[in-house]
Amino acid sequence: MTVSFNYTNQVAFVTGASAGMGRATAHAFAEAGAATVLVDVDPAAVNALAEELTAGGLDVLAVVADVTDEAQVAAAVAATVSAYGRLDVAFNNAGIMIPSAPTADTDTAVFDRVMNVNVRGVWNSLKHQLGQLREQKSGGAIVNNSSIAGLTGSSTRAAYSATKHAVLGLTKSVALEVGVQGIRVNAVCPGTIATPMVDRMLAAGDLNRDAAIAASAIPRLGRPEEIAAAVLWLCSPGASYITGAAIPVDGGYTAN
Repeated sequence: MTVSFNYTNQVAFVTGASAGMGRATAHAFAEAGAATVLVDVDPAAVNALAEELTAGGLDVLAVVADVTDEAQVAAAVAATVSAYGRLDVAFNNAGIMIPSAPTADTDTAVFDRVMNVNVRGVWNSLKHQLGQLREQKSGGAIVNNSSIAGLTGSSTRAAYSATKHAVLGLTKSVALEVGVQGIRVNAVCPGTIATPMVDRMLAAGDLNRDAAIAASAIPRLGRPEEIAAAVLWLCSPGASYITGAAIPVDGGYTAN
């Protein structure tokens, strides 16, 4: 798949950058000319990605940060500005999945953990990205990673689905706040994408590949690069009149 974007002289910020959709999107921003900040909680993985991209002649900066820790997120944004002088676009991708289980059998600690990463992590990121963009007074674009589980219910994963609905609430509300500042905020809602997270679910028997494919109009799993293309488009001038939107990238799953 070849989709061309030009992000020369722009600075991109990607959380959960070391794997899956975050990795593909970070790579796409960097290939499109953006100075790209790779934010991840895993030092070895994010530094390895930075070395790989730098070896390919791309301009990237690895920052180790846990998105659940507001001080670490603030420091990551500050490191971005220190290195590149500004921030232009961001993909708030960091998130976790939980095992399938009936709600009555789900441990409260699991609920708290998934809420902390998937909701507080996006909140922390938005808060400090928006603060920087407001200070710059030059507009910008942010995309949050929700899910098809943010558009539908998710039987036996109620807590996860709740987090992804919350991401859409944040997206829509913040979009209303900051549109007058020239800042657009949207969300992508991926379907079942061939990522390491999905591989782990398949290996654990926590996801049925054939059923996931059968539920979509396009009979295959999605590719991380397809999410990256949607994110880069939403951050581009081509999407200049789109804000507060939740864009399914799901092969038609939510068309059912």
